[in-house]
Amino acid sequence: MRTDAPLLAADRPAPQRPAWLRLARRAAATALLCVAVAAFLGAVFRQPFWPTLVISLCIGGCIQALIEGGRRLIAAWLIRRGHASAELREGWPGWPLMGPYVLVCALLGYALGYTLGRWLIGLPPTWPFSNDLRALTIVLGITVAVSIVVTYHFYVRGQMATVTARAEAALRLAGDNQLRLLQSQLEPHMLFNTLANLRVLVTLDPPRAQVMLDHLIRYLRATLGASQRTLHPLAVEFELLDDYLALMALRMGPRLQVALALPAELRALPVPPLLLQPLVENSIRHGLEPQVAGGRIEVRARRQGRALVLTVRDTGMGLPVAVVSPIMPTGASASAPAVDPAPGSGFGTRHVAERLATLYGDRGHFSLRPADDAEGGTLAELHLPLPADADLPPDPSAAAA
Repeated sequence: MRTDAPLLAADRPAPQRPAWLRLARRAAATALLCVAVAAFLGAVFRQPFWPTLVISLCIGGCIQALIEGGRRLIAAWLIRRGHASAELREGWPGWPLMGPYVLVCALLGYALGYTLGRWLIGLPPTWPFSNDLRALTIVLGITVAVSIVVTYHFYVRGQMATVTARAEAALRLAGDNQLRLLQSQLEPHMLFNTLANLRVLVTLDPPRAQVMLDHLIRYLRATLGASQRTLHPLAVEFELLDDYLALMALRMGPRLQVALALPAELRALPVPPLLLQPLVENSIRHGLEPQVAGGRIEVRARRQGRALVLTVRDTGMGLPVAVVSPIMPTGASASAPAVDPAPGSGFGTRHVAERLATLYGDRGHFSLRPADDAEGGTLAELHLPLPADADLPPDPSAAAA
């Protein structure tokens, strides 16, 4: 049994937006503001638009470069001096330092950008502060005001992005903790039931009990490796089921018939560990064991559009129609009512439903209903969303439709 599968994408933290993309978005926003400033100055002072736009873009680019580079250098310098805060780690030294620094960057960036812009449009460079005092005051006022507003805007957006990232991390942590709590409750439940079966077999057939104990050790060794993860490949889930059903076959003998069907293209898809085992256990305990002749269990996986469909079907006693209650909190199909088979048997189905709801929300569906063929029995069906990056061949059912 392979339990050291590579880390799945769903087990890794959500990727952060690349730094170059954040800088590109800020540069684009600055360029749009420069266009607006150039249009305003052209309308007020009757300046030609294109030369004014080139100078405006140069001024805006120089100011932004000075602010972006300077704030990171100041933050790194403060961190080296022993200061530590979340804002410093994100490259923000705080307004007491950035306020005066933005003012200096606005004036220095204006001088550099004005000189560079005149050179680009073929005009001789001149000292920018020797122009008409009234026009210079207006231009510098606009430059300083826009620099402060843009810096504050980017600061607020950065704070909002940080808060959002922390909230998403907290939600992921809460979801992981909930899944681990549910799984920690499920594993002892399965173990106690298996040990109870083993206790009965020790009295009735000691040699078979010895073989069953060997299977149990192998099963628990594989289960402990899988239980440390939120998700594992579907192939591992089917291998765990195969081990578990081998344990049950030792007790039931020829009364238990098993069929597992897993298409090769679905083997690597991630699913929650021990998702199917409680459904199989319910089928045996409440469907097949009460029948003298036993019966058959079929576990199948198939693809349906953008969903992975897992079914556990038995030919056992079936469901008592008098007991009907919702199992899946969200997403249950109206045409496939969920039912609680019998008192004391809702533990596994309830935990399957809660784990699906915690992990997938409304995108996960679970139903438990009577099988609709002549053999009777029960059908449990789970719908899980396929990962966005799943490398699968085209769905033949979708092509036929």
